[in-house]
Amino acid sequence: MLRKLLGGPRPDLVLNIAEGQGCSRSREARVPGVLEMLGIPYTGSDPLALAVTLDKDCAKRLVREAGVATPDWVLVEEGDLDAVRGALARFNWPLIVKPAYEGSSKGIRSASLVHDQRALEQAVASLADAYRQPILVEEFIDGDELTVGVVGNRPARVLGVMRIVPTRPGPFIYGLEVKRDWRRLVRYECPARLSAADTAAVERAALAAWRALGCRDVARIDFRLKQGTAYFLEANPLPGLSPESGDLVLMAGQLGMTHRELISKILEAAMERQAVEGGCRL
Repeated sequence: MLRKLLGGPRPDLVLNIAEGQGCSRSREARVPGVLEMLGIPYTGSDPLALAVTLDKDCAKRLVREAGVATPDWVLVEEGDLDAVRGALARFNWPLIVKPAYEGSSKGIRSASLVHDQRALEQAVASLADAYRQPILVEEFIDGDELTVGVVGNRPARVLGVMRIVPTRPGPFIYGLEVKRDWRRLVRYECPARLSAADTAAVERAALAAWRALGCRDVARIDFRLKQGTAYFLEANPLPGLSPESGDLVLMAGQLGMTHRELISKILEAAMERQAVEGGCRL
């Protein structure tokens, strides 16, 4: 890509969907960083926001500092649970175990929900070995799984709130296994059937998280809702935009928006932002 940009014509605008390669927590920031160095405008968040959101521990710290609830968590370095044993003793079971620097539910499966110390140790050891990165352990919030689409800038607006409803009983994890078989294992509900008060609380939390993380143009932000409190899970400023899948695309479809219209909204947000920023095209 870099050779083509240096030796050929420069695009007027890049629709950025590049997630990078490897397991670095800054991999999603690489393409926007190159584009900024070359003075090429692009859609979506800047390198800092992309790096911050991919690092789940960092994102949760910033969002909590902004006053948004998030499940209690610890970061396990090099699989060393002994180093965080004191903090874990204050947590309520069950717990969720996930890689700290992954998106798209990578590493999150049914075995990620653990109910005792032995299962926790096995899950942490397995993920640490597979992903070679810190592991996030957080309290499981037994509530509605929600995702919020946000688009625009000055101001950003909530596109919609979607509820992911499991089709089977029992504790629900919206992990990789479910996403690969979503037509059978879940149904999507947008607008989410929530009370007006709960909807407002989730939308406020999403916009607060968006501001705290420095998102631009588009993002999808995930929550668990329990007893009127929206608990931030993570933010995805590079949401999947495949015409046939991806939560943001499914949300837009349920709201009566075509895939073309969704992409147009993202492009319009980026172009309006650059027009306002004037001399600094990025």
